Amino acid sequence: MSLCPRCQRPLDDDEPYICCAGRELRWRCTSCHKVSEGFAFPYGMCPHCKGRLELLERAALADDAALAAVRKAFEIELGGHAFYARAALQSADATLRDLFGRFAAMEQEHMRTLARRYHAELPQPSADFELDRAAVFAGIERRPEDPANLFRIAIACEERAVAFFTRESEQAPPGSVERQLYLELAAEEREHVELLGTELRRWQAGQAGLL
Repeated sequence: MSLCPRCQRPLDDDEPYICCAGRELRWRCTSCHKVSEGFAFPYGMCPHCKGRLELLERAALADDAALAAVRKAFEIELGGHAFYARAALQSADATLRDLFGRFAAMEQEHMRTLARRYHAELPQPSADFELDRAAVFAGIERRPEDPANLFRIAIACEERAVAFFTRESEQAPPGSVERQLYLELAAEEREHVELLGTELRRWQAGQAGLL
């Protein structure tokens, strides 16, 4: 097994890769203007006020496009994990608590896979994540009194992720690391949309879930 020349972690010999070890970035929020440090944040939102983050100036890197792809993947996965974990805690429906808990575990496993493949430190889950952040990202009005609202937010978030990763894959150079990653992520999120749709229909019909 070969090792990464940058961080000495094992490489999957058959896959192109980008090393993200030790990548720490500084961001400034366009709303509250606070500066945050970290590789990625849930849905790319400011951890203080849900505003939009802008990357502070730094020297350009030759692998910026691939790094951006990995970072965006972590942003989506972090957001998904935080949303499902919070939904599992706050849902009054036992079936939904179990379902969203399972989705949170799936997102956590996806992040572990990304961290292993791209040699990134696994970002810490957001302990103070609010469901409103996912609603903002999804473009869906938050209605706490409606249990099905959590499903609609989840599906809209996954659909938005599919659209983003599909669009980025079409713009990335053929054969590049980022193109391969975007295609994989689009397929993964598309599967989530289908699974959530099935689970919603079964839940509405009073049937047991499949997950």
